[in-house]
Amino acid sequence: MKRGFSQGDKSQSPNPHPPERNRSQKKVMLLFPPDWFPSEPYLSLPTLTAFLRRGGHEVIQKDLNVEMYNWFFSRGFLSHVFEKISTHQKRLSDLSKVRRLNDDEITLQQSLQKWTQSQIEDIVIKVESAKAIIRSQDFYDVDKLEWAIHAFHETMALISLAYYPAQICMPPKETDLTYKFFVSSEVLEAVKDTQVNVYRDVFHHLLVPTIEAEKPEVIGISIVMRQQLFSSMTFCSMIKERYPNIHITIGGNTVTRLRDVLPHTSRLFCLFDTAVLFEGETALLQLVDAIETERDLSTIPNLIYKDATGIHTTTVTSAEELSTLPPPDFDGLPLSKYFVPKLVLPYLSTRGCYWGRCEFCDHGEGYTAGYRTKKIDRIIEDIRYLRDRYQTSHFHFIDESYPPALFKQLTRQLIETDLQISWTTHLRFEKSLLSDTVWDDAEKSGCKFLHMGFESGSERVLKLMGKATTTDIIEQNLALSSKHGVWNHVMGFFGFPGETYEDAKFSMKFLEDNREHIHSIGFGTFDLGKYTPVMKNAKRFGLTYHKNPEWDLALDYYFTVKEGLGIEEAEEVFNEFGRNHYEGWDLRIVLREYIFLYVAHFGTNKLPFLRCRH
Repeated sequence: MKRGFSQGDKSQSPNPHPPERNRSQKKVMLLFPPDWFPSEPYLSLPTLTAFLRRGGHEVIQKDLNVEMYNWFFSRGFLSHVFEKISTHQKRLSDLSKVRRLNDDEITLQQSLQKWTQSQIEDIVIKVESAKAIIRSQDFYDVDKLEWAIHAFHETMALISLAYYPAQICMPPKETDLTYKFFVSSEVLEAVKDTQVNVYRDVFHHLLVPTIEAEKPEVIGISIVMRQQLFSSMTFCSMIKERYPNIHITIGGNTVTRLRDVLPHTSRLFCLFDTAVLFEGETALLQLVDAIETERDLSTIPNLIYKDATGIHTTTVTSAEELSTLPPPDFDGLPLSKYFVPKLVLPYLSTRGCYWGRCEFCDHGEGYTAGYRTKKIDRIIEDIRYLRDRYQTSHFHFIDESYPPALFKQLTRQLIETDLQISWTTHLRFEKSLLSDTVWDDAEKSGCKFLHMGFESGSERVLKLMGKATTTDIIEQNLALSSKHGVWNHVMGFFGFPGETYEDAKFSMKFLEDNREHIHSIGFGTFDLGKYTPVMKNAKRFGLTYHKNPEWDLALDYYFTVKEGLGIEEAEEVFNEFGRNHYEGWDLRIVLREYIFLYVAHFGTNKLPFLRCRH
């Protein structure tokens, strides 16, 4: 479901294809917008870049997310922040001479007055040191790493003062511009708000110079998370105002999920020209080829476009044949700027989910075709190529759930080919994985970290969910992965429709009973996604959902249930679990790439020094 939109010699590619010569070359700029984790490249841009370059076009790919955080943690930007703080101080001082300040204004004034030029200089020195730690061997000293992460968050708090009342944050915290990203009218207001919208400054400082230098004919923006709508629509609006002749297209998972809404949001659609849905390679290539030609856009697959008569969605669809795709192309991305000491590259072996029957999951909405996989020989070939070209031995297989048969093939082939990589992926608890041989191979192949979908410790709820696994199978998988040095991160949630408090207690007890073999957890509460099977079969699950007509960009809904935990009750259970769970799961660092790198570096999943000091 991870789709979206470096120049380099591709002669070393394991799947070389000469550029086609029957079309005019165009210059395309692909953007990955904030806010996302700056710890590894997102795969959408390199995937599309490889496809467009093979098609004969020049591509500039720009990760504005990682570049933004590098800029935030620099002397230049923090000087800009101090200027804005000084302006706010003067405004409030002048205002206080006219009238009595209210409580919020007094609190803000007091916060602003704490910052002087010398204190800004201290923050500059601190955050530059933090960046040095995060990219050096000091990263593996958890005290220094924790200090660096704290320095980043402290700096973000300072930045937020300059854009008050916005809260500008670094993941995993989400930036809050004080507008709702699920309401198109508020997104449009945020775009124009020169006080809170930090992305306007990002546009002027980071994007304008690149556009001026490169002069692209097409700009594509990959929007994979809803919170990226603010930055993406800001960039679209400002590009349209300043460079009206550039064709802007948007794509990515969030765009696909909004496909029923976008044709009816004409004010929002005015900010860009087209939207690519589902898998983007063929659609984007055909769109780029069609620009400035007489081709009818209605013949291009997976496209929403506008003409004199309105906004339309094409009836033609396409899905990619994985065996024909080139390996991802990371050339041109700022690979040295990611916030890690060793580059971690993403790679996708499959599209769709081999299981595809979980009632709460709508990952399949990112595709027009079903589950597909690359051949194991091709996967190994691609990984070897990427390892050698980018001089890295760390890989994140971002598949929604790695198929057990392919998992076994991968581990065996990695051993036999002696690629000597460290890797992480996402896995279901499967009966077919219950052998020491499987996990011995996983250990020897370099598997270091697994995201594992636990969901619930109640057999009844697992059946309701369509998980087709049992707590006994889960328990054995956890014990085997733990025994063979693989860090397992167990993911679950409370409040699936029909789940009772007793069911939730089963989950808590299961986790506590198996805490010796569980390294970390990620828990939350159930969200009713608009495309989930639960939503489509609401009556069967005894739930009633409520759509707010003003929340036109909403991708999940408020709901009530006939039986079991409702939204509020699930939140109470979650809070209870938060208060009472095993303290060993509270970690000093939480980013998955960071834990993965620690396990790879120290060669063990027993890292007690990562635990918080209570």
